[in-house]
Amino acid sequence: MGSAISSAVSLSVTYCACNSASSICNACLGSTSPQTTGRRRSVLLLILAVVLSLAFQYSLAPAILEKGEEKWSIIGSTIGKRLFNSWTSGCESYNSEDQMGQCVANAGVFRPTFLSFVFFVIAAVTSSIRPDFNKHAWPAKFTIYLLLVFLSIFTSNTPWFSGVFLHISRIGATVFIVIQQIIIIDLAYNWNENWVGKADACDRLEWGSGAFWLRATIGACCVFYTIAFIGIGLMYHYFNGCGSNVAIVTMTLLGIIAVTVLQLVGTEGSLLTSSVISSYAVYLAYSAVSKNPNSSCNPQLFEPNNSYDMIMGLMLTALSLAWTGWSYTANDRMSADGLNQARSLGTNGSSFRRGQDPLLDVNDPLLQYNDENQPPSGLALGSLDNDDDILYSHSSEVWKLNAILALICCWVAMSLTTWGSIVDEESTHSAANPTVGRFNMIMIAISQWVALLLYTWTLVAPRLFPDRDFS
Repeated sequence: MGSAISSAVSLSVTYCACNSASSICNACLGSTSPQTTGRRRSVLLLILAVVLSLAFQYSLAPAILEKGEEKWSIIGSTIGKRLFNSWTSGCESYNSEDQMGQCVANAGVFRPTFLSFVFFVIAAVTSSIRPDFNKHAWPAKFTIYLLLVFLSIFTSNTPWFSGVFLHISRIGATVFIVIQQIIIIDLAYNWNENWVGKADACDRLEWGSGAFWLRATIGACCVFYTIAFIGIGLMYHYFNGCGSNVAIVTMTLLGIIAVTVLQLVGTEGSLLTSSVISSYAVYLAYSAVSKNPNSSCNPQLFEPNNSYDMIMGLMLTALSLAWTGWSYTANDRMSADGLNQARSLGTNGSSFRRGQDPLLDVNDPLLQYNDENQPPSGLALGSLDNDDDILYSHSSEVWKLNAILALICCWVAMSLTTWGSIVDEESTHSAANPTVGRFNMIMIAISQWVALLLYTWTLVAPRLFPDRDFS
C-alpha cells in the first residue's frame, strides 16, 4: 500500500514538473500557433551561439592551449592529441605565446558562429519556399545544432573556421553594418513623417489642434541635439590623450554640423531626422573610442585579471550582442510595409459608430458616410501592436528574419575577434574587455561615416536628380 502511494506521489510530482517545464519553454520560446514566425526561438539560438562563443574563447581555448600537446597526449591518448591539433591548426606560424593564444581563441569563436550562420542560411532558403518551416521542430533544431557544436570541437580550424568562414564573416559583417545604417536612417525619416502626419490629421479635424505634434517634434529635435553636443563635450573630456580619439570626436562634430547645415539650406529631409542621425553619430563615436585598447585614453577599460571585471565584461557583451539580434529582427524592420494590413471597416464584431471604429486613428472627415451607423465602403490600414511574434501579412517575408540573423552571426564573430586580427598590441582584449581592439574601433568609426554619407545622399540626391522620385 505504501509503495503504491509512493508511486502515485512520484508520478504526480513528475507530471507537475513536466507541465512546469513545458510552460517555461512555451514562455521562453513562444507558441507554435499559426500566427507566429519563430522569431523568439531563432534569436534564442543566436544567444546560445554568443554564449558558446564566449565560453570557447575565454575558457575552453585557454584550457586546451595551457596543457600543451604532450599533456593532452598523456591525458586522452589519440583523442586528446587530436583535440589539441584541431584547435592549433593554422596557428603554427605565430611564434609568440600571445599571438598563438589569440589565434586559438578566435578559432573557438568561429565554431559556434559558423554553425549558427549555416543554420540561418539554410533556414532562410527553406522559409522562402515554405514560411511555416521556421516555427516547427525547434527541439530537433536545437539538438542538431548543439550536437554539431560538440563535433566541431574535434574538427580542425582549417579550412572552414579560420579560413573560409573568416572571409565570409568579414563580408557579412560589412553588409550588416551598412544595413544597420539604412535602418536607422529609415526609422528617423519615418518618425518625422509619422508626427507630421498626425499634426496634419489633427488640423483636418480642428484647425490648430496639430500644434501639439509640431511642438513635440521641435522639442525632440532640441533634446537630441542637446544630447549630441553634451556627448561630444564629455568625450573630449574623458577620452582625451590619444590622437585617434580626438580625431574621431572632431570628425563627428564636423559631420553633425555639415549634415544639419545641408538639410537646413534645402527642402529635403527634416530637422528631426537630422537630430536623430546626429545623436546616433555621437553614439557611434562613443562606441569607437570606448574600443580603444590604449588604457591611457580609455577610462572604461576593465582590469584584465579582475574576476568581477571579467564577469561584468562577458555579461555586458553577451547582453549587447543578444539585444542586437533581437532589435534588428523586429517585425516592423523585416517587412517593407511594416505591420500595416488592409482591413474592412466596421468588421470588428460590434455595431459600427462613426468615429469609434478601432481600426481608425482619427475620425477622418475625408471619408464619405451615407449613414452614421454604417461603415463607409473601402479599407483602412490597421496596425498589429503585438510585435513579439506576429506573422506578417505576407508570409514570404519570414526568410528575411533568418537572413538578418545570418549576417548578425558574422558580425558577432568579427566583434569578438576584432575582425580576425592577431597583433601584439591587443593585450587588453580579454574576458574583461571582449570587444576592445583597434580594428573594432576603426570599423565602428567607418560605420559612423557610412551613416552620415548615406544620410547626406538622401539630402543631395533629389537636388542632383530632380526628375527622379526618391520618396
